[in-house]
Amino acid sequence: MKHVHLRRFGGVAAATVAAGLLATPTVAVADAGPAVLGTSQGVDAQHLGACGPAGDPAWIGRSVNGPALNVKVAGTGARFGVWDVTTGAEDPVFTGEAQTNGAPQAGLTVPGLLDGHSYAWHAWALQGAQASAPSADCHFTVDTTSPTATVSSADFPASGTAPKFAGQFGTFVVKATDPVPAGGESSGIACIRYGWGNLGVGGCDSPDAVVPEDDGTATVSLRVLNWGTNTLNVQVIDDAGNVGGAGYTFYAPSNPNPPKAPGDVDGDGVPDVLLPDAAGNLQIISSGSGDTTPSAVIRAVQSPNQTSWSNVQVAHRGWDANMHAPMDDLLMHPSGSPALYFYNNQDYASFTGYPSAISRPSACQNAAGTAAACPAGFATDWHKADQIALIGSLDSRMVSSLMTVEDGNLWLFANPGFSYRLRTARQLTTDGAWAGYDLVAPGPDAAGNLALWARDRATGELHAYPIAKKADGTFDFSALADPKAGVVASGFTVDKYPTLGSSGDVDGDGKPDLWAVTADRHLVYYSGWSDPSGAGALK
Repeated sequence: MKHVHLRRFGGVAAATVAAGLLATPTVAVADAGPAVLGTSQGVDAQHLGACGPAGDPAWIGRSVNGPALNVKVAGTGARFGVWDVTTGAEDPVFTGEAQTNGAPQAGLTVPGLLDGHSYAWHAWALQGAQASAPSADCHFTVDTTSPTATVSSADFPASGTAPKFAGQFGTFVVKATDPVPAGGESSGIACIRYGWGNLGVGGCDSPDAVVPEDDGTATVSLRVLNWGTNTLNVQVIDDAGNVGGAGYTFYAPSNPNPPKAPGDVDGDGVPDVLLPDAAGNLQIISSGSGDTTPSAVIRAVQSPNQTSWSNVQVAHRGWDANMHAPMDDLLMHPSGSPALYFYNNQDYASFTGYPSAISRPSACQNAAGTAAACPAGFATDWHKADQIALIGSLDSRMVSSLMTVEDGNLWLFANPGFSYRLRTARQLTTDGAWAGYDLVAPGPDAAGNLALWARDRATGELHAYPIAKKADGTFDFSALADPKAGVVASGFTVDKYPTLGSSGDVDGDGKPDLWAVTADRHLVYYSGWSDPSGAGALK
């Protein structure tokens, strides 16, 4: 007796099946019939619960052993039948049984199904040789063909001369295609992922994923991070979970006249504010943007402790012209750590490399800047550094020197070499009076003079100490002898502004500017240290 179409897919209590393949008397087993859990891609149950109706079947992609059918059942096992809806054949294309082995469910995999075909299945609960009424019908369509992609860019073509330079943004057009199997249908493009490095494992909920237009096209704007040969990696995922990919290789020339601004980290020629977000990532916020949207984010795992930037002091001011384009490098000191770290900024604030440790100098200088014996108690590592600040270059290069507060005294670490290898140490004060001050390094003014600013944490007073450039090219640090001198403003209390910093001359008036973070995490900019204007809430 042939199995009738309506009885096969209607979920009724059919007692016999095609050619005796499923011919077993219908009896009540447990709750009369199994509950369909769904169809998944193989035994990993990746899409467990995907059980579409006839008009909207679930999509099942490529798997090693074929789709897995899963039911919740009481009894000793379950019997399964699968029919090809695309061909409309009355006979099942697959039958099989699976034991529960004491578990409340049973399942099996179905090999040999055709790409692009739609299928329906249901199951019967078994108690020994007795079968229940059938379950509800479950529908799915098979798509085992991987999607494809092509990439193009007028800004950075795959061959020929690019009209743009490394460090600039370019427009890239990704066209994804999901091939349609002969005699069937494809699931369609779900999303496109893209990035410069290895994309790794991820789905359409990844932050690097975009949904294309109906024609499979996605247009993205990306900053090219390195001069020379670059490869943009693209991954396409269809609705069945199949993955295809493409690589787009092009050459980005170096900019012969890059923008230059001490304090600029992301290479756009504008000084930046660096602040951790609530998740411990480090945000790079352009001081000229007018809001708090970061232009780049350095992940928490890229911090020196690989967990968070929240407990890391970060200083940046100047670059090493012998190593890379004019973007600030980072010096980083985890609170209380014996180590001071250096991040070489060669990729427009992506920091895809690894931080390196900076050794403490063993050579000391006296107040005149000549060689002298190091004082008693001179630390051989950086654990005493309560504050760090990169004050700017003390010579013709753009490599900044470092100031620290240690045991309440100011120290200057200068004569930096390759990769910020600081070579000399100089104690600027000896009375311990700098304890309780927050250092702010505003950078040079229009005449090349330096300064140090500091906030008295006890009073909220802001101090400015000029470090004037002398006729012989050296700098005068005498104004730093008394931290209580040079009060220029009040009201910068720790309660009101937990964090203070400076990005240098942001408004272009030749004088450095202050920024602050309020207690409720709003960023405020100043012209100098007056006329505050809010930029908005921080993440």
